[in-house]
Amino acid sequence: MALDEPKETDQVFTINDVKYIVDQELMEKAEDITIDFIDTPWQQGLFVTSGRPVVEGSSCGGSCSC
Repeated sequence: MALDEPKETDQVFTINDVKYIVDQELMEKAEDITIDFIDTPWQQGLFVTSGRPVVEGSSCGGSCSC
């Protein structure tokens, strides 16, 4: 994840006043994308999961945290 300005090939979503910019090609490859903020004593941050791993051979099994 990174701060970015939308490009012509991006999809832009605004949910609860937060703007999400997602590359269309990535969105097609990743299938369903979920972004959660987790705040527990042992974990804190944004967690992005997808319907399938975006990077082949990824050891995280389709789930990455930032």
